[in-house]
Amino acid sequence: MQRSAKDQLRTIVARVERLEEEKAALAADLREVYAEAKGNGFDIKALKSVIRIRKQDENKRREEEAALTTYLHALGMADPAEAEAEAA
Repeated sequence: MQRSAKDQLRTIVARVERLEEEKAALAADLREVYAEAKGNGFDIKALKSVIRIRKQDENKRREEEAALTTYLHALGMADPAEAEAEAA
């Protein structure tokens, strides 16, 4: 291997290692925030769902919600008040 190739490889490995360390630190920070939220009485599963939804494209989210509502209605699992509101 040429000297410059070895130097490039070392640089790449060092960068990846640094990023992995940063990733681990961020993961620890996220765990702390979720633990704080749980300690304040928030439902973590629901919180993660909200965060996932906020990341989505609005049109994609609406399409998924419409499909879910359709399926829930078809299975008789939809909230009757919700069905009346949508019919109005």
